[in-house]
Amino acid sequence: MRLFEQAPTRREALRLAAVAAAVTVLTPRLAFATPETVKTEIDKLYAGKEMASGKLKLDLPEIAENGLVVPINIEVESPMTDADYVKAVHVFAEGNPFPQVLTYKFTPACGRAAASLRMRLAATQMVVAIAETSTGQLYTAKSEVKVTIGGCGG
Repeated sequence: MRLFEQAPTRREALRLAAVAAAVTVLTPRLAFATPETVKTEIDKLYAGKEMASGKLKLDLPEIAENGLVVPINIEVESPMTDADYVKAVHVFAEGNPFPQVLTYKFTPACGRAAASLRMRLAATQMVVAIAETSTGQLYTAKSEVKVTIGGCGG
């Protein structure tokens, strides 16, 4: 099949239309997480366990002008001793293609359970963090981020 050195024939135009239709139908749509899918992911990790608030600080901007680089700061109050330390912090986003955005692992050698990074948010959404301690306690914090321009949506 020649590729348009001159006007395409009717048969070539029909073939191209068929290929375009097949690609449109067969290409999976980008699905975004929902509050339900985030809950399901959290239940996979901690089904039925009680979560408290207060010791986990989640610092995010209320409005992110650029959804591609949203700053996030996480800090958990903990003595970080061999007997009592933060084992992990998980961060989930309710509107991203994958609900679990990141997991940080800590040890007593870290000295403090804190992290800073920039993450990508596809649209305005709730960000949920869960901290797990070595004693089995769970702490949670939530923050809504409104993504304006520059993100994958708004």
